[in-house]
Amino acid sequence: MLAIRAQVKQLRFTVITIACVALSPAGAQTIPRRQEDPVPAAVENIYSKGLRYLATSQNEKGHWDGTTGAEAGVVGLAVMAFLAHGEDPNHGPYAINIERAVNYILESQKDSNGYMGSSMYSHGFATLALAECYGMYRNDQIAPALKKAVDLILSAQKRNPRGGWRYSPDDITADTSVAGCQLVALYAARNAGIPVPENAFVKAHKYLSSCRGADGGYGYQSALGDRPTLTAIGVLCESLAKNKTDKGYKASTNYLTKKLNHRERHYTYYFEYYMAQALFHSNEKAWREWDALNVRFLSAVQSPDGSFPGRHGTTFSTSGALLSLALNYRFLPIYEK
Repeated sequence: MLAIRAQVKQLRFTVITIACVALSPAGAQTIPRRQEDPVPAAVENIYSKGLRYLATSQNEKGHWDGTTGAEAGVVGLAVMAFLAHGEDPNHGPYAINIERAVNYILESQKDSNGYMGSSMYSHGFATLALAECYGMYRNDQIAPALKKAVDLILSAQKRNPRGGWRYSPDDITADTSVAGCQLVALYAARNAGIPVPENAFVKAHKYLSSCRGADGGYGYQSALGDRPTLTAIGVLCESLAKNKTDKGYKASTNYLTKKLNHRERHYTYYFEYYMAQALFHSNEKAWREWDALNVRFLSAVQSPDGSFPGRHGTTFSTSGALLSLALNYRFLPIYEK
């Protein structure tokens, strides 16, 4: 039944992420999930329960109650969780949820500078969500909103002497976590047809490289104090740039393959979101091993209502948990190597 369901979804709809569907501008692409890899029943069970929770807990304004549920970036992660499962934003059981969430993100954007949310974290994830929808979601407001969101990311980088980003658009310091979030959003926007200067990518990667140690691990604001989550972000960004041949990338991927049993205490689902993508791009065998461990972990901690607990709120935790499983579906073009 799962294989049949996946085939029906593929015929009906193909999602974008860091690229667009056929309706998007030139250069867009679609990546159907490979049918020779059926989705494990445990994955589908976790994901379906999680989506039902997100759908039933969303309010009519398009956001979620509770901790961080009204942040534009968290709403964006929820949108991505729906799309990653192959849900159609125009038809189907979750179309109204996607529409409400996207409209909420658009309404949250400041007219003055295009800023969305209360931090660059929120802005980055909201920008990524808009980029995924652009070209497939029938809403004429998305293109100009996405352009304004990208312009804010670029202007913030220009003001930053390190070529990166931090919590505020006006910060002159930078960290790898916020910088990685903005960089992924820029790749998404560029592939969606929004112009992004090549120099912005060059500066951002130069900053991230300055935070990579000899063993491949990335630190928060320097090469000191490496962390698995930050290293996963760095590997994903390098993968999107197709920088897979240098020694630094190889060292970082080796670093991650030694962390397959790692669990973040305070940022569990944030880590899983990035770890899944980083491993899949860099070492699919390691990703399969990690994914099996992740499925067992998520099965054990998912609440009866389908949500996932976490200090940053159930909407954030549930969206992050589901997105960490999204490689099993492969509706998203971000997974093309």
